[in-house]
Amino acid sequence: MKRLTLLACACAALLATACGGDAGYRTIDGTIVFDEPARAAGQRSVLQLAVDPIPVVRTGFIGLGMRGPGAVERFTHIEGARVAALCDLRPECVEAAQRILGRRGLPRVPGYDGEEGWKALCERDDIDLVYICTPWQNHVEMAVYAMRQGKHVAVEVPAATSLEECWQLVDVAEQTQRHCMMLENCVYDFFELTTLRMAQAGLFGEILHAEGAYIHNLEPFWDYYQGNWRLDFNRTHAGDVYATHGLGPACQLLGIHRGDRMTRLVAMATPSVNGRRLAAEKMGADSFANADQTTTLIGTERGRTILLQHNVYTPRPYDRKYQLVGTDGYANKYPVEGYAFRPAQVADALPDHERLDEHAFIPEAAKEALMARYKHPIVRDIEAKAREVGGHGGMDFIMDYRLVYCLRHGLPLDQDVYDAAEWSCIGALTAASLAHGSMPVAVPDFTRGDWRKVDGYRHAMHTE
Repeated sequence: MKRLTLLACACAALLATACGGDAGYRTIDGTIVFDEPARAAGQRSVLQLAVDPIPVVRTGFIGLGMRGPGAVERFTHIEGARVAALCDLRPECVEAAQRILGRRGLPRVPGYDGEEGWKALCERDDIDLVYICTPWQNHVEMAVYAMRQGKHVAVEVPAATSLEECWQLVDVAEQTQRHCMMLENCVYDFFELTTLRMAQAGLFGEILHAEGAYIHNLEPFWDYYQGNWRLDFNRTHAGDVYATHGLGPACQLLGIHRGDRMTRLVAMATPSVNGRRLAAEKMGADSFANADQTTTLIGTERGRTILLQHNVYTPRPYDRKYQLVGTDGYANKYPVEGYAFRPAQVADALPDHERLDEHAFIPEAAKEALMARYKHPIVRDIEAKAREVGGHGGMDFIMDYRLVYCLRHGLPLDQDVYDAAEWSCIGALTAASLAHGSMPVAVPDFTRGDWRKVDGYRHAMHTE
């Protein structure tokens, strides 16, 4: 009995470490179930939150190292957006961002640097939106502080790194009734947006399964992360710590927390070989928690499935997977873009649909015609400018454009705080599964039951 008690204590300690301190859990019918705090009195849901229109969205940017400068540049091209303040740990990064404004013929703005400069930025009364591009470990502290100062928040991926942080984002957004949007850009890729519209039109029939991934060998890029923060984070965290690029598009296809929700997951992982070698070479570390390859299977309330992969260590072509399996059709983005349908599904869109073979991708000419017909209205409106301004081929610009568009017109944002929590919690949950020999783990319901109130994912659009 004493041996079993010691083993249980050891497992609990391992789980707490893997999940960033989230140790409040039970095992029910062989599934790890984490505690879900009740919504506090006076706290209101922010599902479909809409606030008063903001004619000019005055934005303060925190973090001007890797992602921040591109965001500043993009905002100078968006109607109704104004760069209002800049902040970075290093003053030279603030000055470099000021030069971006100068090249665009815009005046200098207040700048902040140092360890506490971001707080002063959040406290300004001439800022509507705080845009956070710092290392992951700072996201929640900064987002929470900004919301409590009355600001809306846009925060880079992942928005949080533990279950405790995910709940903190949800609770503070509900308490303050402020927007908290995670800056997941891959949902705005042209193929993903077009496929989503096809799915909404019923071309794939009932969607049964989706796949996503972040497969990107980062070996040439590790040294660009200030203070080696990203490799150091992976050194101490198991699981799929960067799930959102693959998961976000899948969740929109399935209407997660909009008529369905993720309920449980199981994770498996390989040994860390390349990751451990990198940590030894760059940090003198003799251990590495993050596996070279992590694979996760997720189930939903409606019985559908999602498959995720994470691998940033081995030589492989860049791959986000993006697959959709429906009762009447199929979509695939990597390594080859293509669609397959029952011919009757596209009879109205393709005149020679009788020649299609549902066992193979439709011909390229048919694919182009179909994508032109189902081009998403957002892409139709902004595609040329998005490709000109750029940012991952234009999807970064569409992301920022939509954020500003929704705030200017008083519309619900394309991603809400529940998306931020659901997509970010995968890191902690997969770590828990791995720590217990790939035991199933329940996915918390961050909406606290409100996922049933909306039927399907839709982009809000302004009508005159």
